Amino acid sequence: MELANRIVAILFPLFAIVALGIWVGARQRPEMGVANRLNMDVFVPALVFHALASKPIVWSQFGPLALAALVLVIGSGAAGWLLAKAMRRPAQTVVPPMMFNNCGNLGIPLALLAFGESAVPAAVTLFLVSNLLHFSYGVWLLDHRFRWWQVWRVPVVLASFAGVAVGMSGVTLWPPLQTAIEMVGQIAIPLMLFALGVRLATAQITAFVDGLIVAIARPLAGMALAIGVLFAANALGHPFSPRDAAQILLFGALPPAVLNYLFAERYRQEPEIVASMVLVGNAAALVVLPLALALVLSY
Repeated sequence: MELANRIVAILFPLFAIVALGIWVGARQRPEMGVANRLNMDVFVPALVFHALASKPIVWSQFGPLALAALVLVIGSGAAGWLLAKAMRRPAQTVVPPMMFNNCGNLGIPLALLAFGESAVPAAVTLFLVSNLLHFSYGVWLLDHRFRWWQVWRVPVVLASFAGVAVGMSGVTLWPPLQTAIEMVGQIAIPLMLFALGVRLATAQITAFVDGLIVAIARPLAGMALAIGVLFAANALGHPFSPRDAAQILLFGALPPAVLNYLFAERYRQEPEIVASMVLVGNAAALVVLPLALALVLSY
């Protein structure tokens, strides 16, 4: 009973804000374009920078986490290629929703509520690896005319490297400036959750079966890869801490990122089908995430 109460306490704030976004989205159809751009260009970079720059960065902690995220993202992408062949769908349609999960909208706030503010830098590390690959390989997969150097124009990427530089240098920011950056970054998480709800309210399911397949396959592949990474780390004599191991498992269980739909829409890669995968996948998180939390909280 205590475990169930803890899971509800962790997930209720997330799903409540998403539900509010769904309700507002269904009733008012708000235009979230400006808010989403501000979030990705200002608020999320501030969150990332503060998480990485506020404390000294220990490479021995964040390096293995980044490597684990890389294995999970690439491994999920490989599973996506196999799934695309089995579904007889273009790889460009299936691979991104399998490969890139909702580690921003859900992953960071989930880590915050489950493990406290001290867990946010680790969640940000997982998010950065996924985001860097999404804005580079993910875009190239949909449009081979993409130039890889363009990833450096993404504010989140710039903020991450600036945060790493400050964190590794040991420089302490002027406290009032640090507080201002922290306050700006605090806007990001509730806005991400609310925007997710609005997006889910306005998306339409036109390919439920495809969406259901990915909704099941994405967390299964991610969790299997996460367990494999943890076993490998233990076998090599470099086990993750219990909290980092729990975050890796949760990272593997997350549903497809909403950004997959936005990119599919932009590059005209069967956006209706991708929207179904994202919508059904995030709806399935109502079942998947409590099960994943039950696993990691007893880990």
